[in-house]
Amino acid sequence: MKGILIFIVVFGILVFVHEFGHFIVAKKSGILVREFSIGMGPKLFQIRRNPTTYTIRWLPLGGYVRLASSDDESKLDPGMTVVLQLNDRNQVIRIDASESEIPIEGIPVQVTKADLVDELIIEGYENGDENNRVTYRVDHDATIIEKNGTELVIAPRDTQFNQANVWQKLATNFAGPFMNIVLGFVVFLIWTFTVPGPATTTIGSIIAHSPAQDAKIEAGDRIVAINGQKIVSFEQVSQKINQSKGKPLTFKLVKDGSTRTATVVPKVRRIQKQKVYQIGIEAQSNENAFVKLKRGWDTAVSTTGLIFRAVGNLFSHFSLNKLSGPVGIYSQTSQVSQMGFTYVLAFLAMISINLGIVNLIPIPGLDGGKLLLNLIELFRGKPIAEEHEAIVDLIGFGLLLILIIAVTGNDIYRYFIK
Repeated sequence: MKGILIFIVVFGILVFVHEFGHFIVAKKSGILVREFSIGMGPKLFQIRRNPTTYTIRWLPLGGYVRLASSDDESKLDPGMTVVLQLNDRNQVIRIDASESEIPIEGIPVQVTKADLVDELIIEGYENGDENNRVTYRVDHDATIIEKNGTELVIAPRDTQFNQANVWQKLATNFAGPFMNIVLGFVVFLIWTFTVPGPATTTIGSIIAHSPAQDAKIEAGDRIVAINGQKIVSFEQVSQKINQSKGKPLTFKLVKDGSTRTATVVPKVRRIQKQKVYQIGIEAQSNENAFVKLKRGWDTAVSTTGLIFRAVGNLFSHFSLNKLSGPVGIYSQTSQVSQMGFTYVLAFLAMISINLGIVNLIPIPGLDGGKLLLNLIELFRGKPIAEEHEAIVDLIGFGLLLILIIAVTGNDIYRYFIK
C-alpha cells in the first residue's frame, strides 16, 4: 500500500507540473484553456474560475490541459434539445447540453442550427414549438454543460490554439517538458539538504578494530596523498583503497599543522558477491550550504547528461528493456519507497528530468512532435494545413499506442512474471 501511495503522489506531481507548464504559458499567450484536469475518468469535483474549469477526476493517474482548438469545439447537433440561460441583453450565457433530468433554469430549445465558433448563434424551436423558430446570439464567454456534466467555456475561433502565432505555439508546447526538467533540478536542490554534505578528505570517524585504527589513523586527520599521489577528493581515497587489492598503502596525513605518514593494509569484504577492500574510515562531510547547493546542481546537470546519452543510445541500440511505462515506474517506485524519503526525492528528480527529455523527442504524439511541426511552420512562413497535421497526429498516436502496449507488456513480464 505504501508503494502504491508513493507512486500515485510521484506520478501525480510529474503530470501536474507538466500540464501546469502548458497551462500557464497558454494563458499568458492568450490561448483559451477550457479545462485543467488532474486525474482521468469520471469527474469527482469541478470549479470554474473564468475562463478555465478545474476538475479532479476519480482515477489519480494522468491529467490533461484542454486547450480551445478546432478538435475541441463545442458542437450542438440539429435535433438535440438544450436549455438556454439568457442575460439581460437576451444573449445566451449558459447552455445545458447534458440532457440531464435536472436541467438548469432557462428556455428549452430544439436545435436546428448552431455555430459556437464563428457566428456565435443558436437557432431552434422554443419549447418544441415548430411554429416558433428563434435565433439567439451567444455571448463570446458563454459556457456549455457537456453530457458528462462538465461545464466549460465555449471555444470561439479567436481563442483557439491554431489562431495563436507560431512563437506562442512553440512556447506552449515546449513549456510542459521544460517544467519537468525544472522540477527535476528543483527537487535535486531540495534533496541535497536532506542528506549529509559532500565527503571531504578529512576523516570523520574510525571504525573500531579496523586497519585504520591499527595504523593509528585518527578522526580529524586530513588525507593529502596516498603512495605519493596527491588526493583532492574522498572518491580518490575509495578508488585507491579498492585498487590496492589488499596491498599496503602509505597515507600522508595532516592534522593541527603537523604532517605524518601511516601504512595501512586494506581488508577484503564481500558485498553482493563482489570483493570490496576497506580500511574502516568514514569521511567528514562538508555542511556548507553553498557546497551542498553546488552538489545538487551538479547532480542535476550530470543526470540530465546521462539521460540525453541514454536516449541517444536508445535510437542506436533499441531495446524494450531500456524503456519503462507506468508499470515499470510503479515497480521502481515501490523499491525506492523501501529505501527512505531521500531516495524517493532523488528518484522523483531523475524521473522528472527523464520525462521532460523524452517528451522532447520529435515523434508525433509527443510534445517534441508538436514542436517539430511548429518549427516547420516557422520556416515555411505559414501554418500546416489542419487536415495534414491531424493525419500526422493520428499516425503518431497509433504508433505511440502500440509502443505503450509493448512497453507495458514487457514491464509486466520483467517485474512480475520473469
